[in-house]
This record gives sequence, structure tokens and C-alpha cells, in this order.
Amino acid sequence: MSNNAGRDGDERARRGPLSDLRVLELGTLIAGPFAGRMFADFGAEVIKIEHPERGDPLRTWGMTWDGGDSLWHLVQSRGKLSVAADLHEPDDQAFVRQLAAESDILIENFRPGRLEKWNLDPQDLMRSNPRLIVVRISGYGQTGPMRDQPAFGTIAEAAGGLRFITGEPDRPPARVGLSLGDSIASLHALVGALIALHERHASGRGQVVDVALTEALFSMLEGVLPEYAYLGAVRRRTGNIAHNSAPTNAYACADGTLVCIAANTTGLARALFQVIGRDDYAADRFLATNEGRVARASELDRAIAAWTSTRTADEVIDLLREEQVPVSRMNSIADIVSDPQFQAREMLVEVTDERLDRPLLVPGVVPKLSRTPGIVPPLAQRIGAATEAVRGRTARGGRAAVDRLASDVHR
Repeated sequence: MSNNAGRDGDERARRGPLSDLRVLELGTLIAGPFAGRMFADFGAEVIKIEHPERGDPLRTWGMTWDGGDSLWHLVQSRGKLSVAADLHEPDDQAFVRQLAAESDILIENFRPGRLEKWNLDPQDLMRSNPRLIVVRISGYGQTGPMRDQPAFGTIAEAAGGLRFITGEPDRPPARVGLSLGDSIASLHALVGALIALHERHASGRGQVVDVALTEALFSMLEGVLPEYAYLGAVRRRTGNIAHNSAPTNAYACADGTLVCIAANTTGLARALFQVIGRDDYAADRFLATNEGRVARASELDRAIAAWTSTRTADEVIDLLREEQVPVSRMNSIADIVSDPQFQAREMLVEVTDERLDRPLLVPGVVPKLSRTPGIVPPLAQRIGAATEAVRGRTARGGRAAVDRLASDVHR
């Protein structure tokens, strides 16, 4: 390897493995911006288009420090260049088309047909820039009889089958405490964009990546579809019990803490039975099979719960980990912040910002790359903070000038 190649590799590692990419983010709220955030975490230049007055609605979602932007937004749009443009206005539409002509990826999560109404038809954009990859995230996808219907992540969780199997069997379906539908769709969008980038190396051409929230969730349903199609079985809610393995559940300890125990293999189950003093279970040939344990899951849960109820969570965890039985307390965010594993993996990172009176703890970068790791960039900019610079430098110097601007933001 030449010295220049080595220096180029060092610079790439410093700036991030995606530092040669420009991503144009037109999305709002969760699904589109979450995908944009991951690109920014790995060094891509992400230009976030926001309404000049309102900005991304996420700026007002969740808790704030002093009545300003929400803390969630500060993390969700970290490392991005905020450019103010009203997509209803012809002049701003023309500016966005210019940016798209110089971008690698465009991300949007509006309802199907909205870009076309704004004179930003992806087919037109790709004619001007054949290498452009357009990532479209919507509730039901760009085709089909439901394409025009609105849907948020919660609606997609219901339509995609996830909500039906979540919760206790004798209660209505439960919502996961996060916008899971949006986040899972974002990850599918990111994967789709990277697949399209890889294919572009061979063809030299971009394409449209069509991500439906409903389909992203449906794709996560494990064996639910084949079980129904072949056996006529409709999976139901089982609460904290795993429907296809045992013993697995949440158990209360003497100090009131809940722990999750998952002894899902024969060896782990035997080790667990021995720890809780049930040698009869460990020697039971019927319980040596997963099918046998599933059939007697309630009985096993009662025995495990009786044992955990006489010990603190720390005692339960220490005893089980000594025997390599998977176990964890049900961590709150307070527990996670004090967890040495999250600390050791640099998942709790302090970021300073002039708008805040003390450092803000934000999540680190996932996944971990050994040679070109991502970075934790600065918090989200104020609405339109980069508008003048992006407009001016784009007009004067094209892409290279904006690349320099982006590298300044990531330092």
C-alpha cells in the first residue's frame, strides 16, 4: 500500500466510512430521519430539508430543556445540516432538485404521490442524476389498494400483525413503549439503500427503494405465516412466555425487582433446574426436550418464581450467571446508565452544546466497526442553520464545497 493510500484510509476512518456520500433527507418525525441519523453517525453528509418556520415536527415532540427543541430531536438529527426550504414553493423545489442532482441518496417518508405534487418526481430526479438512489418510506408502500391511506408506526404495527401477538392473552394487544414500527422500517430503509449502493458499483445506476412500514413489521413475524398457511394455526398473545420455548419468563425477586430468565436449551434448562434445587426436573426425561418443557411451562414457571421470590435480584443474577444461564434484570433507563457493559461499549456518550447548561448523555453508535467506526456527531442544528452556507457553497463550488462544510460539522 502506498503512503497516499494509507493516509486516505486514515482520513476515511477519521471522518467515517460513509464520508464520501451525500444524503438528502426530506423526511420528518421518525422513520426517515432515523435512517438519516444512522448515515450521519457513519460520516455521511446529510442535508436535512426543513420547513423554514415549523421545522421538523419532532422538534416539539417529547421533553425539552428550556422550551426549545426536544431532547429527542437533538439526538435524532445529530450531525445533519439543517437547510430551510418550503417544498410547496417553486423556487425551493428547484433548489432541492439541484441538491438531488448532486446527491447519492434521497430519503423521504411522505405519503405516496406527495413528492410528485411538489415537482420532485423520483423518476425525473433520476433522469437528471442517474446514480441517485431514492428511498421512499410510507405506511403501505408505493403500490397496492392501500397506498394512499395514512399510517403511523402504531397503525403499521396493527396492520402488519405485530400488535396482535403482543401482550397478555386475556387482555387487548399491548403497544411496545417505543415507535417500533417506524424504527424497524428505518432499518429496512438503511439496508435497502446500502444494497442499492452496492449494486450501483456494478451498474452505475440508482433505483427506488420502496419501504412499507407494514411490510417491515410483517417481515419480522418469524414462523407466524407458514404456521398458519400450512397448519391453520393463528398465533396468539402469550405475554412474557415464549410461545415456542421454555422456560422463559419474567420473575419477581424478593426485593421487588423483575428479572428475565431464558433457559431455552436442554443444557441451560438443566443448569437452571439444578441452581433452583430441582434435581427432579433436571433428571426428568420428559423435560429433556423443548416440547416437553413447553407443555409444562406453567409448572416450571411456578417453580422458578418460588425460587426467585426468596432471593434478591443480585443474588439471582449472580447464581445464574455463574452457571452461564442467560439472565438480566428488567432494566430501566436509570439501570442502563449505570450498567458497566453499556459504559464499556461506549453506548453512553456525553455531548456538549451551547444551548444546554450541562452535557447531554446520548446513545453511542451502532454497530461497532473495527477499522472505520462511526462517530457521535454534534447535536441537531437550529432550523435552517446551514441554509445560507449550503445555498452559497453549492452555487459557487458545487459538491466539493458542501463536502467541506459537512466535514466541519462532523469535527
